[in-house]
Amino acid sequence: MEALLKRELATSVLKSTGHSGGGCISEGQSFDTDTGRVFVKINHKAEARRMFDGEMASLEAILSTNAVKVPRPVKVLDLERSGALLVMEHVDMRSLNKYSSKLGERLADLHLYNKRQIEKQNKEQQTVGKGPGQSEVETANRFGFHVNTCCGYIPQRLQHQLDLVEQSYGDREARELWSKLQLKIPQLFTDVEVVPALLHGDLWGGNVAECSDGPVIFDPASFYGHSEYELAIAGIFSGFGSSFYNAYHEKIPKTAGFAKRQQLYQLFHYLNHWNHFGGGYRGSSLRIMKDLTK
Repeated sequence: MEALLKRELATSVLKSTGHSGGGCISEGQSFDTDTGRVFVKINHKAEARRMFDGEMASLEAILSTNAVKVPRPVKVLDLERSGALLVMEHVDMRSLNKYSSKLGERLADLHLYNKRQIEKQNKEQQTVGKGPGQSEVETANRFGFHVNTCCGYIPQRLQHQLDLVEQSYGDREARELWSKLQLKIPQLFTDVEVVPALLHGDLWGGNVAECSDGPVIFDPASFYGHSEYELAIAGIFSGFGSSFYNAYHEKIPKTAGFAKRQQLYQLFHYLNHWNHFGGGYRGSSLRIMKDLTK
């Protein structure tokens, strides 16, 4: 691995700093190089390249908004036998504490970025001399993302999660509840305007921190979706205090039906954990589907 990094980063120096990190999916390590310190995520699974390509694209997208700090990505490299590396800027981080409300503000700015760009584009097109197609403002008018992004190893698609549960467990109750729930979903969005928002995609307490100049988020699985989706996994695993939520909702207030839609979005994460870690998450998945189909 060291020889690969030296070659691809064009560095004569590659010295481990002793900083390491990681979660239940990947491990990580920091190195000093000729041009500064980098953090390298390492995963030996066959799915690693897809995961890291998605994470790199996510970091680039969030970085381009200048709304909230993320580590600057460098490149994705294939390991010789199996797996891949993701090289990024090393950021000195500590647990989120004094910048909790600032994270709420900046996350809201991230979610509002595309909406503001659309408004700016529309204003430009109403200006004399700026016809359709002439705007220099980049906007996203559709949901989704230009590459697959993954929560863990699995691409982010709700139906795909249900398909995997079916393949692995053949769970009849889950199948029947999902058939009923699909008919109810449109009612959860009555009179709700959803403008595609750039999301982190996996925002729980383990993927946020702070550095000397403010909050930082990392390990994203981005896509353009409903801003409310972002808060769902945080609600499952907590890690965010009232100052975070107050600052966020100051900029993006809750709308009618918010609590029910949070359950729907949490369903994705419970199913994802069921598929990654086993049947301990079955009960929570079924409970939400039962609640939403009442």
